[in-house]
Formats: sequence, C-alpha cells, structure tokens
Amino acid sequence: MNLRGRAAAAAGALITVATLAVGGPATAAAVSPPGVTHEENPRVPEGAVWTEAYFPSADDSGVELHADVLRPAHLPPNARTPVILAVSSYFSHAGQTGPEGWTRTGPSSRFADFTSGTGLFARGYSYVMVDLRGFGGSTGCLDWMGPGEQADVKAAIRWVATRPWSTGRVGMYGKSYDAVTGLVGNNLRLPELKAVVAQEPVWDMYNYLFSNGVPRPNVTGTPNAYNGIATMAPLPDDTDRYKTNAAYEQSHPECLADNRTNNNNPDPDSSYWRARDLAAQARGTNTPLFVTQGFIENNTKPEDMQEFLDNHHGVERGWLGQWEHVRGNETNNQGQLLMGRAGFFDEVMRFYDRYLLGARPAVHDPAYAVEDNTGAWRAQPTWPAPSSHTSAALADGQYVDDGLASALAAPAATEWDMEHYTDPAPPAARGLAPTSSYFTWSTPVESRLRITATPRIGLSASAPGNVMVRLWDVAPDGTAVMFDENVALIERAGRVAFDLKSTDWTFEAGHQLGVQIGTIGSGSWRDTPSGNTIEITRARLNLALQNPRLDVPAQGDRSPFLDTYLRQYTRTLTGVGAGTFPLALRHRP
Repeated sequence: MNLRGRAAAAAGALITVATLAVGGPATAAAVSPPGVTHEENPRVPEGAVWTEAYFPSADDSGVELHADVLRPAHLPPNARTPVILAVSSYFSHAGQTGPEGWTRTGPSSRFADFTSGTGLFARGYSYVMVDLRGFGGSTGCLDWMGPGEQADVKAAIRWVATRPWSTGRVGMYGKSYDAVTGLVGNNLRLPELKAVVAQEPVWDMYNYLFSNGVPRPNVTGTPNAYNGIATMAPLPDDTDRYKTNAAYEQSHPECLADNRTNNNNPDPDSSYWRARDLAAQARGTNTPLFVTQGFIENNTKPEDMQEFLDNHHGVERGWLGQWEHVRGNETNNQGQLLMGRAGFFDEVMRFYDRYLLGARPAVHDPAYAVEDNTGAWRAQPTWPAPSSHTSAALADGQYVDDGLASALAAPAATEWDMEHYTDPAPPAARGLAPTSSYFTWSTPVESRLRITATPRIGLSASAPGNVMVRLWDVAPDGTAVMFDENVALIERAGRVAFDLKSTDWTFEAGHQLGVQIGTIGSGSWRDTPSGNTIEITRARLNLALQNPRLDVPAQGDRSPFLDTYLRQYTRTLTGVGAGTFPLALRHRP
C-alpha cells in the first residue's frame, strides 16, 4: 500500500487491541492499523511508526481534532506505553509557521530534536501531536487559548489516555504556544496528566498583546500571523479528510475575521481575558511541572510567572536565567548551549520517568536551577526564594506624556507569532527628552544583593495618560543597565499599581538602583500619548531581595544572550544623585 493509502486507512481508526505492559508478553493477538515507518517515509522519525487519527473536541462544538501518532516501531502493536503529548498550532504537515517546502506529507518535525535527542521511542514512549482547532487537520475557529482551545487540550489528554496502546499516563511537552497548552493541561486538573514540560510559555495570554491597558505593537500582527498559519495549504498527498479539515476557514470566513478582533479588548478584567488568565486558573493545581523562562526574554516574557508558580502547589522543576526565546537543548553556531546549562533532555527524561513510569532517578536534580545576570548558576528548592522584602518610597516628580522618544525608535519587527516575535530596538538606541521622565536613586548598596521575584509599583498620578517604569543597575561611574520595565495606562487621575516583569538581578557593592518614571517612549508599545503633564506623588516600589552569599552553586555556563542584552541595554547616565532610599537586606535576628 502506498503512503497515501496507508495514511488514509489509518485516519480516524479506533482499533480495539489487547493490552500488555511494555516489555511484557502479549496477552492476545492483535491487528495493528497500517502505519508508516521511517524507511517508507524519511519524515517519520527513526524507530517510530506513524498513523493519523481524528476525534471530537470536549466542548460539544462539533470541532474535529487531528492527531499524528508516533509509536515505537520495535514494540508489538498492542504494547501499552506512556504517552508524551504536544498540542499546538504549529503541527501542520506543510510547516510550523509557514510552508517549509516538503514534497510529501508526514508528521511535523517541530520536536524532532526532542524525539531523537531523548531516544524517546527506544525508551518505550509514544509521542502524539494534536492540532488545535483551526490548524493543520483540525476544524473549528481559532480561539487564542480560550475555552475552545482549552477544550481541545482536555480532549487530547483524555483521547491519548484511553487508547488501547496507552498506559493511561500522559505527559505534555512544548515550547512557546505548545508550552502554553501544557499550562492549560495543568489547570484542567485531569488525573491522566502526570507531568508537564513547558519551555518559555505565556503565563497570561493578555500580556502577549497588552500591558495594563496599553497595546503592544503585535496586537494586530499576532492574530494576522496565526490566521496565516491556520490557512496554510495542505500537501498534495495529504488525505482527503485532512484536506477538507484544513480548508475549514474557506467555508467559515468568520473564523479569520473574529480572530482579528476578538482579542483587541485592552481591559484585562474583561470576561474574554479572565478566561485566558492561566496564572489565576492555576490556583490549587498540582501536576508535576518543569518550566523554563528567560528573565530577559524578547518574546514570551516573565509576566505573571510568579503568580502561576505561587498558585501551583505540585512538584516544580525549573531552569530560569538570562536567555532569549530558546529551547533547553538549543545551541548556537559555536556549539554553546543557549541556556548555558547542560543535560536538558537527560533531566527531562528523568522527570518523565519518575512521573510516568514511577522510576526513581539515580541522579538528583535541583528543583530550580537559576542563572542571574552575573552568569552564575545556583540551585534553589523553589523560586523565588527572597531573604527579605523592602518597600521604597520614591521621589515625587513630573513628566510630559509626549511619547517623544518613540519617534527615535527603530521600525518594529514584522513577524508576530510566538516563535518569531521580538521587540523593536532597545532603549540604548534611542534617547529621552529631558521632560519625558525623572529618576529616583537608591543609596549605594553596601554589599552584594539580588533583586528577585516580581517588583511592584504603586503611584498617584495627577492626570490621565501613560506611564513607564524602568529599573536600572547603576555603577559608580554612571554606567547603567536597564534590567526591568513595564507600562500602564492611567485612565483617570488617581492611584495606579502594577507589576513589572519577574527578574533575578544581582547588584555589586557600591551600585545604585535607579527608578525611572515617565512617558512610555519605547517602540515596544503602541501607546497614544496624552500630551498631559503628569505629576507623580506617593510612589512606592516593593522589592524582594536575596542574599547571594547563601547561594548553592549549580552546574551551568553563562548564557550567550546575556552579553547581547548587556550591549543593547547599557548606557551612561549623568546626574546620578546620592540616593534617597536604602537598598539593603534585612537581617533576621
């Protein structure tokens, strides 16, 4: 039977087979669905057999989901295995974010590095990729991780758990959008889901398009990008069923139109965004969770990460550090690991073996491995782990909300899906008009200390407009690095409070914290300057501090992106004052 015939015969088949444990004797004869091996189609990973299947979503919407199933080729067809599941917008047979030039159909190679780098099939795991509604071979309208896509994740977990070739124990794996689906899986509280690995996710979908009422430049670009992914043409030798599902948007043009407008509400408290606040929904969940997050990420930023982790009560593992939007195993052209820490796949498989197979690992991995801005790695039992907290009273001041610095910004990036979006040019490439912001300085720190967790600021504003808050690490010679920032819309005169990004930044003795408050002045947001002169009073910055002398060193090298970031975000500040508030650890008696 040719490839198309094999795939067509496998599509949608629900095969009843006898079960056996991996490595155990067969209990009954079984006939497997036709499958395609690597020898028959090079797009199939070595050691795997590929079939396709279809099943309904969990919300009674009539949406049909498509799955590519990869089973170990060396096992009997009725061998029961644990399943690693990925649910995504990026699994189209034609390509991840656009056509990739394939001349024949086959399963997505998005995580071929994972399946080959772990020896997943030789280890006795199955791997399943499910297309979210509207993507690949699935029907339905895109739902930007809303109730519809959450129903897709639920259906996928339950479907793979109930296959006759499954042990019923499921792990999820992903990076970026398919890391977000892993967070959704945790929030669903399904007993079949035993472990989640989520690299560089979005913790609250609102934050990818807005910041406290201020739109980001990708507020329209991202929906358009995903519309493009959803309408990729199938390949000529895809099955008729796959082709029909892939063309769903042609007969339902409202899907694309709605996706352009549904998520344009800047109000984070709207019902639309509350349904997509994954950090809040994580309250009380306990699925074992392994996450990675770059503190200086230029794409899926560490916003609401702490809230998610605080709300999650289960086992946690994490790699947190100073990198961009990369995978734990990824290297650059010089062979350097982009996260700087070795052994990602080994640690991931120890995690899966523990919670999907019940095998206690011989190697002890720290709960959290964290890299700060010095490039040093440490082990922690949790994150954050502050030694003390401080609340700094900031100086009163005023600025003109003119957005003048935005005129000096470089053009914004043109690709907006989570895999490719990067911020426009950093502030070091721009300037700030003298009246556009003002600074408050801490006194020089007397000994090394670290700002960790999620800084939060509250202030009173005299007029509506916009506000940007930036934190700077300032050396005695005035050399300064901007290491944290966020913005907010001031809808009316009065009190405004918001979080900055989560951070992990160590100050050397003699350095000062500079707090800049002013107009947004950054191409990283699509703000509308009010032109108002805004007076700021009663501003207070809440910080969590950590003592680096208590660090427990961990394996890891300096992540390469850290030096790139320092080059981009370092400038010389003049007129640095002596300081009006202390930045010091509080020592317990």
